Amino acid sequence: MEDKIHYFEELKPENTDVLLDLVKRKALDRSIKHVVVASTRGETGVKAVEAFKGSGINVVVVTHQIGPQGPELLEDNEKKIRALGAKIVTCTHAFGGVGSSLRRVPPREPGQPMPQPFWPAYVPSTGELVASVLRLFSQGMKVCFEITVMAADAGAIPIGENAIAVAGQGRGADTAIVLKSANTTSFFDLDVQEIIAKPIRKALPRQQ
Repeated sequence: MEDKIHYFEELKPENTDVLLDLVKRKALDRSIKHVVVASTRGETGVKAVEAFKGSGINVVVVTHQIGPQGPELLEDNEKKIRALGAKIVTCTHAFGGVGSSLRRVPPREPGQPMPQPFWPAYVPSTGELVASVLRLFSQGMKVCFEITVMAADAGAIPIGENAIAVAGQGRGADTAIVLKSANTTSFFDLDVQEIIAKPIRKALPRQQ
């Protein structure tokens, strides 16, 4: 079996449209019935739902968990996503959870990189270690794994069935993989079968 992996050389919004076209072709070719998409404010989620409109494919949009400032998903985008029949999952990040509450970050100067977390005798949680390893491929790769188990935990996709996960390392999407789904508690039952696309290099740490 031979296939191609699409590599994005630049981080730009246009990548999303290219990626969704690749994902749709793969889903139809492989008869994959579920597509899980990461979306913070909802723009990527809306694009994905519109791209798969009328295809019969179950599109699940996974958003950030709700924090002190409220939901990040914009109300207009939420309405559009639901109106087109897609599901929305908003829950605790699979690689975060309670362990992330121990992650303390020291003060930083404006324009400097995000410093490493510290805590007396700090030991990263298992989820943080898994996330850090996956980020070696790209931020989007880490998110693809995470949103798949989150969607499975929420019952938005079936367990043990092939799905396509879509994510990115900036605004929009640039990473997609085909994998067999699993619950968070059975994380190592995930079976990555194909890489559809990824950025040619991982993004530098964000400046804040």
